[in-house]
Amino acid sequence: MTADQFLAKQMPQQQEISRPQVMGILNVTPDSFSDGGKFASFDKALAHVAQMISDGVDIIDIGGESTRPGAVEVSAADELKRVIPLLKAIKATFTIKVSIDTSKAAVMAQAITHGADIINDVRALQNDGCLAVLAASDVPVCLMHMQGLPRSMQKNPHYNDVIGDIKQFFIDRISVCEQAGIKRERLILDPGFGFGKTLEQNYQLLAQLHKFNDLGLPLLSGTSRKSMIGDLLARNVDERLAGSLTTAIIAAQQNASIIRVHDVKETVDALKVLAMTVKYQ
Repeated sequence: MTADQFLAKQMPQQQEISRPQVMGILNVTPDSFSDGGKFASFDKALAHVAQMISDGVDIIDIGGESTRPGAVEVSAADELKRVIPLLKAIKATFTIKVSIDTSKAAVMAQAITHGADIINDVRALQNDGCLAVLAASDVPVCLMHMQGLPRSMQKNPHYNDVIGDIKQFFIDRISVCEQAGIKRERLILDPGFGFGKTLEQNYQLLAQLHKFNDLGLPLLSGTSRKSMIGDLLARNVDERLAGSLTTAIIAAQQNASIIRVHDVKETVDALKVLAMTVKYQ
């Protein structure tokens, strides 16, 4: 399956409005920066999935390990216990695309076996065994850029040229993926807002997101509730909706194919307004 096929929307013709797909965040972790522990129970997680579907989500992104700044790693066994039963239940209960947010080959393999539609990897398949797992499948994969590791990535991140350096990282990872047998058209790119970037670098990246369009691959933008919004506006995590929606619109205007968010209903509404406006430009 190509990334474009994965992103192809199946909507009644009369309802079709061109817009990015909305990826709803489902963290089943005790320590995620925004909603840690909120959906850790199985029933609450499934109820949240149902709500996001009702709100118009296109993709559910399940994460079993926090990647917030300072986060510690969890074992593959613990991550599997958090993620796989939920993936199976979602696939058995709903008709919705499901992404698994993981950097572990063992989790990727089990997720693909149980019907994951996409793998979303903050380490861009750099961990042991990940390339081989994806090469043996036809599932699309999102490659994210991160400078450093979650526990240390925000300690004085430095770039010679933030756009050029990240673009070169993508070029290198695309080449590695192709050499491993993962076709280019299965790839999605995420510049990694907040992952080893200063406040200024994050906003330069957002303002110049269009500069990655010449790589010819779908882009994922994930700025929802992040510190780049909180630090700029002096807002707590639960006060960042306006900033999150603004960054979503800016990303969409620059051809982002997927917007990854906590606030599904509000983002869907904002993107529909943008799409209708663009229609008459």
